[in-house]
Amino acid sequence: MRADNTKHLLAAAQHRSDDARRRAAHAIEQLIADRQPLTVAGLARAARVSRSWLYTQPDLLDQLQRRASDNATVSTSATRASDASLQRRLELAHQRINQQTDEITRLRAALARAHGDLRAATVLAAPTARPRP
Repeated sequence: MRADNTKHLLAAAQHRSDDARRRAAHAIEQLIADRQPLTVAGLARAARVSRSWLYTQPDLLDQLQRRASDNATVSTSATRASDASLQRRLELAHQRINQQTDEITRLRAALARAHGDLRAATVLAAPTARPRP
């Protein structure tokens, strides 16, 4: 009869779970200190745990969400473009649109001339039909 190793397996599983929780808690603090975005994928990568495991840990998810909302105002103000920058980008986009519109107009005119030249060449090259005697 085999020995019952269940208690050893349970202890090892509990140790792995505790270690993963410690890594996740430490990773949250590290992400905040490094001013990194607080996402489930980022936390899973930093803590070296799976995202599916994180989703089974509601207290860690709550902590992550709470800390992410606390840091949201700090990160958005640092990464948000200024109104002047957005206005300049919009002006450049309009300028580029106008340039492309002019180019399209020129290309259409050139294509129409090429079609006309091709038609004229085809008409001139076609043999004239002679009436039969």
